[in-house]
Amino acid sequence: QVQLVESGGGLVQAGGSLRLSCAASGRIFRINSMGWFRQAPGKQRELVAEITGDGSTNYKDSVKGRFTISRDNAKNTMYLQMNSLKLEDTAVYFCNAYVKSTPFLASGAYWGQGTQVTVSS
Repeated sequence: QVQLVESGGGLVQAGGSLRLSCAASGRIFRINSMGWFRQAPGKQRELVAEITGDGSTNYKDSVKGRFTISRDNAKNTMYLQMNSLKLEDTAVYFCNAYVKSTPFLASGAYWGQGTQVTVSS
């Protein structure tokens, strides 16, 4: 199977920066699209940013210009650079990836366990 492990979360003051990482391991033939989602208390999980296999990106409007998603295909790792953090960015951040484990199987969707990001005033 495939495992996704996030790291880099923590406590930061408003206006500060954090960099999240998501490392994929296991039975991987190819990783297609990857994305970062977040879930704040009492709210639904929402897409923050996504990146396709060829590097095309898409962002939630409220993070455009502040967050940057990237990936290192050689390391099977995705990143989220978060700058100018705001109180409303506080949430658990999850990584998601669509992974082909063999050339003959369809991609499966995998999730990480989540990492807490807390922005304080």
